[in-house]
Amino acid sequence: MAARAGVIGCGNISGIYFENSKRFQAFDIVACADRVHERARAMAERHGQARAVTVDDLLADPAIAIVINLTTPEAHGEIAAAALDAGKAIYNEKPLALTVEDGERLLDLARRADRRVGCAPDTFLGGGLQTCRKVIDSGWIGEPVSATAFMQCHGHEHWHPDPEFYYAEGGGPMLDMGPYYLTALVSLLGPVARVSGATRKAFSERVVTSEPKRGAVIPVETPTHYAGVMEFANGAVGTIITSFDVWAHNLPRLEIHGTEGSLSLPDPNTFGGPVRVWRRDHGAWEDVPLAFGHADNSRGIGVADMAAAMRSGRPHRANGEMALHVLEVMRAFEIASSEGVCAAIKTACGAPAPFPPGLQDGETDA
Repeated sequence: MAARAGVIGCGNISGIYFENSKRFQAFDIVACADRVHERARAMAERHGQARAVTVDDLLADPAIAIVINLTTPEAHGEIAAAALDAGKAIYNEKPLALTVEDGERLLDLARRADRRVGCAPDTFLGGGLQTCRKVIDSGWIGEPVSATAFMQCHGHEHWHPDPEFYYAEGGGPMLDMGPYYLTALVSLLGPVARVSGATRKAFSERVVTSEPKRGAVIPVETPTHYAGVMEFANGAVGTIITSFDVWAHNLPRLEIHGTEGSLSLPDPNTFGGPVRVWRRDHGAWEDVPLAFGHADNSRGIGVADMAAAMRSGRPHRANGEMALHVLEVMRAFEIASSEGVCAAIKTACGAPAPFPPGLQDGETDA
């Protein structure tokens, strides 16, 4: 029987969760809520599968087992804690929380309540990055030695209808986009041991050119350019740049280099390919056919995997421990920059189990 889920936060990203809940067998969205009730009502009417309720009513509903928390970052911790207190499992939009301390409190609360915490991004469960996992685990590039990750653009005020929170505390290119890149790397290489880095803010204000807020001026409260170095526990060394200050570039998104070859990974904000590998004994770049499904927009697969794991008792893949580790790594870049130190990472996590081969669309268990 599918787990019943409720969505809190009916903004831009919520629509794909509603769409994909019809595709995955493990959960159904039966209720939704938003601080602006008209948004919840519009989402319920558009998708026809959920009723629009208040946040309090959703949390009080004993039939709802999972809360999908799609609120803006500053509300992640508060809503997640309330859901756990109400006896629900929680699946947060990224990041897990705004601070490592809030994330730790959240996981501690979940342990005491014996409830699960999941967290986006779940793009590492798509066919592209799962194929990369198979390439690495099969030894095609040998022992991983280094990794590079680049996410550079000129911000969100040119296209997003509500771009303010991207420049507020808790926003910025690292907390907004870093989870995709770092979750991909941690899922493939394991945890990070320590980081160093530098940050800056190129503009003190941003002028909105998108509708409906064209002309509004946004104060920039967070760094908008991060450059970091990561030392992974397995010995690999990674480089990451995330920026809202770059107009154009020709850098790759993600690469992992090993003792026997190199791997070019797809955009970790997507679920598909392309995947390319260069092997010493082949001497050329080759396309790797995807060995797994869910290569289209499969947001919600992390919720489905958690729901299936709740039923079987196994660990779920897009889990709170990995999300907390990624959060600490992201925050550590700011510490390293402001204090001029190499920051040790205290949290750790295992690389989630890869998907078994042969899954059908909508499945997360063989």
